[in-house]
Amino acid sequence: MTRIEQIISSIESLSEQEFAKLRDWIIERDWERWDSQIERDSEAGRLDFLIEEAFNARERGKLREM
Repeated sequence: MTRIEQIISSIESLSEQEFAKLRDWIIERDWERWDSQIERDSEAGRLDFLIEEAFNARERGKLREM
């Protein structure tokens, strides 16, 4: 049995309350990883094109106020 199969088997044996707690932890962890990736991409300049697009849209009058 692979490690993933063991994890799946363990998850399937959880109570509803335990499963909900695990689900919430996984969701939070996923968001933390996403935030870290965005931060690394931003620091590396990989998102600079978005700033440029926003400035260009504003100059063309295509940017809406929020």
